[in-house]
Amino acid sequence: MHRRGAKPERWQLRYWSIFTGQAVSLIGSSLTQFVLLWWITDTTSSVSALAMAGMAAMLPQALLGPLGGTFADRYNRRLILILADIGSAMCMALLVWLFLTHRIELWHAYVMMAVRSALQAFQYPATVASTPMLVPEHFLTRAAGLNQTMYGVMLVGAAPLGALAIGMMPIGLALSIDVVTALLGIVPLLVYSIPQAPPEKKRRCSSLWREFREGVDTVWHDPALRWMYLILTAAMVVVMPTFTMIPLLVKAHYAGGAQEVAIIESLSGVGMVTGGLIVAMLAPRRRANFVLWGIALSCFTVAVTGMPAADMFWIGVVMWTASSVTYVMGTAPFTAIVQTTVPNQLQGRVLSLLSTLMGLGAPAGMLLAGPLGQLIGVRWLFFVLGVGGGVITLMGFLSPSIRQMDDRASVLNEEEEGYLESIATAQS
Repeated sequence: MHRRGAKPERWQLRYWSIFTGQAVSLIGSSLTQFVLLWWITDTTSSVSALAMAGMAAMLPQALLGPLGGTFADRYNRRLILILADIGSAMCMALLVWLFLTHRIELWHAYVMMAVRSALQAFQYPATVASTPMLVPEHFLTRAAGLNQTMYGVMLVGAAPLGALAIGMMPIGLALSIDVVTALLGIVPLLVYSIPQAPPEKKRRCSSLWREFREGVDTVWHDPALRWMYLILTAAMVVVMPTFTMIPLLVKAHYAGGAQEVAIIESLSGVGMVTGGLIVAMLAPRRRANFVLWGIALSCFTVAVTGMPAADMFWIGVVMWTASSVTYVMGTAPFTAIVQTTVPNQLQGRVLSLLSTLMGLGAPAGMLLAGPLGQLIGVRWLFFVLGVGGGVITLMGFLSPSIRQMDDRASVLNEEEEGYLESIATAQS
């Protein structure tokens, strides 16, 4: 049965059009992120400066995540995606102007990263909650794998393109690419609608806070989801600073430059593509096991990334790439778990809650990583954070509710199936 509004004769074209548009937009955003992080690294060579950049990129999304998830469940998701892309393009246009007029300051980059993070708080839950309404049930796990593959392709293309752009043009012009790709990402959203269950009458009059509480209660009263959220949040908060520190590891330990950073991030993208394709092909039924083992192995390979000698950069590249493969193999099935166990009208809030928890904990991780990295060096910082994240993730196997997660029914009941299908038929 095709569910959540995915009519057999139409869902492929609509899904792939929107998917491709978002992929183009994300490549531009990733290119921007690469250019900005390298500019900060090359300008400051500071762990603390990169930690601050990481906080600017994550904290606003965490603080506004509850609001973004509630908006995604209450209001038009397609409109939210369009406005988020327009806002991102406007922010980048301002940053381009600051670079080209030589008025750029470090705090300008932080502010723009923070604004874009705030927009992502609305864009992410709208995107993920829309997917089940665009594809049939049997394609959900594959769609999650393809989404992770898209992020991998984004890294593969963005890192070398970013390095090439830095070498060929001023940074301001390099950043302008993001403005163009953001606008291109909007085009399919203007052409195709996204089916969405309308809010119930009682919810239309309810407060945003009450609706957010519904999402929290959904997770809190489900022991498996509650413990999974706790484990993943703790693990990712510990290991998350390494995602921002990788340019500094390349420069400080491996004596590399922008090209070496582009290489390691591009091959990391290859790893994400590989991991996404593995999930898409296998469509694992034991999703909870995949999540825990995938995230744990990803953390442990992160720990090894800085251990090779300074002249063995290629080994570090292999380890960082392996961490990307296993990371995607863990995160993609988790998205599918939520999409098949939580009613669609709650998914925006439930999925944004994890981002909120991670984002709120991220400043603590960044604040710890800054002075710790100054004390023990960025090389050993990767080791400590990677091992810590892996050990925390493996603790998830101690939870009986997580171990039994795959034994529960993983689809919504037939009544909701028919309800959502009738909504999609009416909206088509």
